Formats: sequence, C-alpha cells, structure tokens
Amino acid sequence: MSAATLAKLSFRLNRAGGFSNLLPGAILLTDTARLPNPLRAAAALPRGSAIILRHYDDPERETLARALLAICRRRGLKLLVAGDWRLAWKLGAHGVHLPEWQLQSRPPRRRTPDWLITAAAHSPQALSHAALLGADAALLSPVFATASHPDAATLGALGLARAARWGPLPVYALGGVNIVNAGRLGPTGIAGIAAISGLAD
Repeated sequence: MSAATLAKLSFRLNRAGGFSNLLPGAILLTDTARLPNPLRAAAALPRGSAIILRHYDDPERETLARALLAICRRRGLKLLVAGDWRLAWKLGAHGVHLPEWQLQSRPPRRRTPDWLITAAAHSPQALSHAALLGADAALLSPVFATASHPDAATLGALGLARAARWGPLPVYALGGVNIVNAGRLGPTGIAGIAAISGLAD
C-alpha cells in the first residue's frame, strides 16, 4: 500500500507543478541490490509513470530491459535506459537517463522528438550541466537521509524547493522519500518523486 500511496502523491505533485502533460508522474529506478527483480513493482505502477533501468553490470540487462518494455507497452509506462542511449535506441525505449558522471559527455542523440532525457544531479552545477546537455528533467538527490548514503548531506524540502523554483530544469525528488516525509514536498514545485524501494512494496 505504501508504494501506491507514494505514487499517488507523486502524481499530485506533478499536476500541481504543471508537468502532467510533459513528464512522467512518478519514476521507479531499478537497482541490482535493493530491487534485483523489478518486474512486479513495474507492473504495479500507475499509467503515466516511468522506469529507469540501471542494473549496469547485469549480464542479462538487455533481457530485463525487454521484459520491462513489454510491461511498459501494456500499461502505458515509459522505459528509460540509464547510461546507454545506443541500447535505448536498439530496444525502442522511450528515452535515456544520464548518470551524473555522464554529464561531461557529448549530448545523447534523440531518437524521436518526444524521446525523454533525464539526468542524475547532486548539486547546482550538475543541474546546469544536465540542462546544457538538453535534459528534460533531473533526479535531484539526496533529499532526505537514506540508508544507501547515510553520510551524504541532504537537501531537505527547502533546498529541493529552491532548486525547483530557480533551477534550469524540472526536478524529481530522489533519496529517502517515503510516505512519512513525502507530505513535506507539497509546496516545492517539483515534477514528482523518483524512488527505488519507496515505489516497490
């Protein structure tokens, strides 16, 4: 139930920010350690969500991508392939996600005009780089304390709101967001919530 609740809140934030016709309402990220088999979580996402396939070192990455893409086509979701626009093109995915280390690279080529490009960002500088590369949105993190990065400095709701209002592109909240603290994101103007375990019961 918590994943469905968080997804609903994400869609509400997406609509309030004026992004409902432009960007996914919620974004699920795959993770080899925390969500090794994301198919069930993907199938439970509401229509209009997106999935970012990470699983970078998985030898079966393309097979997993094809299984996720089949779910996306049935349920009205978008699949973005992280770090590899050539694989995204090959699969006929809906776009690509750029890890922060790729923000110094040349821009990925858009397969179609509606191809979606998102980027990971942990600083204002990374947001600027993402905008210069032509990203449509950034996943900004960490917003709250998270078990995966316990010592990282967090943005908090105020820092997130500042980035959403004055940054160069729309942002999704990533990192430590759950149904307990998500209510603090209401007035931030973000495009929604991105999560791994938070969107996977």
